[in-house]
Amino acid sequence: MVNAFREDVAIALHRGIECCRREEWDQGLLYLGQITRSDERNGLPGLFYSYLGYGIARCQRRFEEGRKLCEHAIKVEFYQPENYLNLARTCLLTSDRDAAVRAIRRGLKIDPHNLELLSLQRQVGVRGAPVLPFLSRSNLVNRILGRIRHAMQGRPPGVK
Repeated sequence: MVNAFREDVAIALHRGIECCRREEWDQGLLYLGQITRSDERNGLPGLFYSYLGYGIARCQRRFEEGRKLCEHAIKVEFYQPENYLNLARTCLLTSDRDAAVRAIRRGLKIDPHNLELLSLQRQVGVRGAPVLPFLSRSNLVNRILGRIRHAMQGRPPGVK
């Protein structure tokens, strides 16, 4: 009987995450919610907490709880880039762009070719380092040199 229950939890976990990945949040949260009501919460993968966190922040506007779940997901599976993606998305829901950028960068350190993280990075627009790092970003010389650098690279100012 115990093995059958664990199998049900595994099925609910798989279906819930897959629904969330397909943007079917209502259905995905139903599956993930089944797991939260079960006694089998030990040893759950970080993706469970990550998708549950982003889902409740996105759909139920429970931002703080969602962010804490996403951060817990990273503690459970720090090597899973999707956990950083969901943390970044959750941070963006509360307009915490700096935290989102940090989460994206940490995720890209693990998987530099992750298409979803790279796409989100482009959407958010990550600023490049100042041309002269010993001067402040707002220094007139840095601003002019930054515009020249971006013009030569064919990118709009302020986007890396």
